[in-house]
Amino acid sequence: MPRLAAAALAGTAIEFYDFFVYGTAAALVLGPLFFPSFSPLAGTLAAFGTFGVGFLARPLGSVLFGHIGDRHGRRPVLVASLLLTGASTVAVGCVPTYDTIGAAAPLLLIALRFLQGLGLGGEWGGAVLLTAEHAPPERRGLWSSFPQIGPAVGFLLANGVVLALSSTLTDAQFTQWGWRVPFWAAGVLALVGLWLRASLTESPRFLEIGEPVRVPLVEVVRDHWRLVLLTAGALAVGYAIFYTVSTWSLSYATERLGVDRGVMLTCIMAAVVVKGALTPLFALLGDRYGRRPLCLAGSAAAAVWMFPMVALLATGEPLLMFLGFLVAMLAFITMFAVIAAYLPELYEPQVRCTGAAVGYNLGGVVGGALTPIVATTLAEQGGRVPWAVGAYLTAIALLSLGCFALLPETRPVPAAKAVEPASA
Repeated sequence: MPRLAAAALAGTAIEFYDFFVYGTAAALVLGPLFFPSFSPLAGTLAAFGTFGVGFLARPLGSVLFGHIGDRHGRRPVLVASLLLTGASTVAVGCVPTYDTIGAAAPLLLIALRFLQGLGLGGEWGGAVLLTAEHAPPERRGLWSSFPQIGPAVGFLLANGVVLALSSTLTDAQFTQWGWRVPFWAAGVLALVGLWLRASLTESPRFLEIGEPVRVPLVEVVRDHWRLVLLTAGALAVGYAIFYTVSTWSLSYATERLGVDRGVMLTCIMAAVVVKGALTPLFALLGDRYGRRPLCLAGSAAAAVWMFPMVALLATGEPLLMFLGFLVAMLAFITMFAVIAAYLPELYEPQVRCTGAAVGYNLGGVVGGALTPIVATTLAEQGGRVPWAVGAYLTAIALLSLGCFALLPETRPVPAAKAVEPASA
């Protein structure tokens, strides 16, 4: 289990590095480079629009790779998704800007972002299922939480590279070519991930399945559509929190508040470090007390904290912004630490790769694709404190709270010990 969990963590870290480095670039440089004729606000919205394309592609990736995972095994999914995401990320770093090839530049950007999302849509289901289906039931939450640490590691890698480049290059150098370096680095990381995954064994639960379902998506839509919609709605707040903190706040603070780019990246990264470090702890709590109670607590905490978070962000003070981000990330990880065990347990093994991944990534469309665009628009119409953004995030948190309330508990309950009959 340690070797398997480490390989799953490394793979998801690399794939999410690819996904997150695009979000950081969209917040900082892609607007002026690929949409130069737009106003600063319209350019930012357009860049976030290309960012959102990746989320729209993720459910399609879940269908494509979920079909492979449910019919041919979880392991092939990990290799194919890593290759697709890595290659498309490197290609983003090679796309000429609008000044060089005109309208073809943003079109290429959109196409490559779509391929990124397609690959990531398959990655999560394969990595989580391979870990969860190998793990002993009483520690499934703990072991399956390691792929959930991967996004934090990937985010730190992506932003750490950007921060290092920002600190060593001039603004002109960073805008001209420095922003491309993190995308090129994805090629090296993809090779490392493929090497780590070369020796993984297939999931025992998949090997126990007799005749696989012919078209898993058809069965998921026919028999589990309500479950898919509930899980998508339940997970929306987690995506909204993460991309508000990691993407929208970066753009808002640097452009509207004049906060230094390095200061913002440091505040965000520090909150993500704590979130990643505490993931196994919350997963252990899920093994002991159940998945659903933690999800309800996390979404309720998010509903309470969204207004204070935007107020702290609007101060522009590093310590206060960090506090706002930290509490939001703790609410986020209270839910998402147990999701990797919770979602697979909700679906039967024959359609698990498709069902769990589609529900997970549809939540990303609702909470991740729209949030930076909506938040940017709402913040532009308000005063210094973007209260409308807080209201929007609170509404998503309440939606997720309601969806979690309608989902069942799935934590395996240990068999009761036999009781000796009383003597006459």
